[in-house]
Amino acid sequence: MIRRQVFAAVRVLLGLTVLLGVLYPLAVTGLAALSMPGRAGGTLVRSGEQVVGSALIGQEFGGPEWFHGRPDPFDPTASGVANLGPSNERLAAAVRLAADDVAQKKEWAGPIPADAVSGSGSGLDPHISPEYAQLQAPRVAAARGLDEEEVLHLVESFTEDRSLGIVGEPRVNVLLLNLALSALRP
Repeated sequence: MIRRQVFAAVRVLLGLTVLLGVLYPLAVTGLAALSMPGRAGGTLVRSGEQVVGSALIGQEFGGPEWFHGRPDPFDPTASGVANLGPSNERLAAAVRLAADDVAQKKEWAGPIPADAVSGSGSGLDPHISPEYAQLQAPRVAAARGLDEEEVLHLVESFTEDRSLGIVGEPRVNVLLLNLALSALRP
């Protein structure tokens, strides 16, 4: 009696494992690949034939000739935030350090945008605010020998509106902006 129940339970377990652990994920992945191939494939960004990144994951850009993302220590293998509260001294020190860095570069005359001095929730956000991109435009233009208005126009053309017109804030994808900048003057 018990042996029959154990064998029935094992058969149900194996059947559900194959159904829900193999067949269902394959079906959903196949449906996603058919209905939205770009997104299902990781939203890869290409420069010519070479894949240079994903539109959904930030990258680190160094040097004055590039727009920079948020001041997170970039680690694409780890997604997550430090989880430090607003009263945490380590967070306050990191924000002060980033604000001093922005002020020292004399990149901005007004209030410093929050994303210029703070990380994103995941640490992988590829977007910055239009204000932070505008803050960096004079430095990028000078380093590349471009007219500042031309760089600001590029920032404006790569500013994405709110999703569905109401969700989130306007944003600029740093990877896409830097690729366009590179095409403008390599």
